[in-house]
Parts: sequence; C-alpha cells; structure tokens
Amino acid sequence: MTPPVPTLLVLDADPPPRLGRLTGRARIVHTDAAGLAARLPAADALLVWDFASHAVREAWPGEGPRPRWVHTASAGVDHLMCPELAASDTVVTNARGVFDRPIAEYVAALVLAIAKDLPETLGLQRERTWRHREARRVAGTRACVVGSGPIGRAIVRTLKALDITTALVGRVPRTGIHGPDDLDRLMSRADWVIAAAPLTEQTQGMFDAHRFGVMQPSACFINVGRGRLVDEDALVRALTRRWIAAAALDVFTAEPLPADSPLWDVPGLIVSPHMSGDTIGWRDELGTQFVELYERWAAGRSLPNVVDKKRGYVPGH
Repeated sequence: MTPPVPTLLVLDADPPPRLGRLTGRARIVHTDAAGLAARLPAADALLVWDFASHAVREAWPGEGPRPRWVHTASAGVDHLMCPELAASDTVVTNARGVFDRPIAEYVAALVLAIAKDLPETLGLQRERTWRHREARRVAGTRACVVGSGPIGRAIVRTLKALDITTALVGRVPRTGIHGPDDLDRLMSRADWVIAAAPLTEQTQGMFDAHRFGVMQPSACFINVGRGRLVDEDALVRALTRRWIAAAALDVFTAEPLPADSPLWDVPGLIVSPHMSGDTIGWRDELGTQFVELYERWAAGRSLPNVVDKKRGYVPGH
C-alpha cells in the first residue's frame, strides 16, 4: 500500500515560494496568519515563508497535533519560538547558509561608506555643493564582530580582506573565538563594532548605555543581527552626545520602522530596511534550500540546520 503523501502547510508571504518540484510528493496547503491555528493539527510539516510573522508563536500553543518539522526561511528563529514549541518533539530548521556572504558584503559596504563619508558626499551632490574633505583609512583599523555563527565568520573573512584586524566574540570562548567576558575590552579598542548575534535571553539588550560608553569616540556601531540586541534609546543618546562617531542599523525593535521614530533623524546614523541579506534571487535560493531539505525529511534522512530550541540557534557556532 502506498504511504500517504505528507501535508505541507505554508505560512505564506508575497511572493509565495516556488515548490513545483514537490508536486505529487506533498499535499501543499497555503495559509495566512489568521488561518494558521486551524490548519496546524492537519500538517505534517510547516514552512514559515513569512519569516516576519509571529503567527507561529501565537498559534502553536493551541489544541491538537502539531507538525513534526518546522522550517523557517530565515536565519533567526526568535519570531516563532514559544515554550510549547521548545518543549515539543518537533524538529526546527532554519535557512543557515543562504545569507552569510550577502550580509558580510553589506557590512563591508557600510564600513567603507562610513569611512569614506559617502552619505555626506551624496547629500552634497544633491545640493550641487563642492566641499573637499579627508576620509578615514580602513586598512589597519580594528573590528569586533559579535556573533560567531556562519554570518559572523563570513563578516570576519570579508573584513580581513580589507586589512582590518578582527576579533570574533561568541557564546563560549574557544580557539579563534573570544567569550562574553572579553567583550567590553574588545569593544573599547575597536574602530568597528558589528552585531551579528542571534536573539536569545542572554543577548537581548546587550548593546546598552554601558556598552556604548566603553566604545571609543571615533568608533562606529553596525547591527545586522536582530533589532532587540540594541537598546535603541541608548544608541540615540550615544550618537547625539557623540560618545561614538557613527552607526548603521539594518534591523530594528519595530519593523517597519515607524515614520515618527527618532532614529530617522539621528546624526551619524544610517537606516536601512532589513535588507542586508537580500540579494537578487534570494527567495529562489530559500525555496531551493527548502525543497532539498524536504526531500531529505520525506526520505527519513537526517536534516542539517537543526536549531537547538532551548538556545535559539543552530549549535556549532
């Protein structure tokens, strides 16, 4: 007797994923956030394509069976984790590997843009103003990269190509990686502090008034991790009081960033709309990755990118 075809539930976002390769191998059911709770009990697997939604975290504690596997098309999993999911037997995987190099390139672009004062150059061009200035040299500067996963390691490799001396900070110290106890010391010596850590109970709000206070007045802060890693009010004060020279945020506590947020107008701050990992064709890469994982899962093979649900990230960082 032919085994039943698994039911794959997709929490949709626009544009939807291309799952044509799974035709005949999965019964694909699409849902929005409002319909998720009602459809969860009938699903064998869940693809969280709308990785900005908190619908999974809200719907998971309900009644009935739950999918045996959840995959999120994102590096972070904080948007879907809840105590009930963490305590379950459900396997959770993420999109580890898709965003590493694009985010590293974006960080390098921000470092160069800040060092060479490109935002001011573009502003002066719009004003038709010729104002000669001197720019900073990048080679020989120091960077402290916080978050020792694939994204953090890719950032380190890219910055080293610019002849920037880098220090990588992770959850636990090991060869080539500093532990949290070294963070203040490394930040105090760094020209560039780059946040690329996952959001966990331990990392939430870790960049606060104290941390901005230990940075050099000439230093710059960049966040491509999660918005809630940063006390945004403390960052605003640090920039307006010139405790630090500049900052760039690609992620925020509230997204989209509200039009009335003070962050839009802070001197020395570059705001970008959570796009550091989004290169042309990135959705196709995410879809291809999921299909390959689905084929492994359906065949009963072990899955890569399995998240430690207690820690909130894939181990081995």
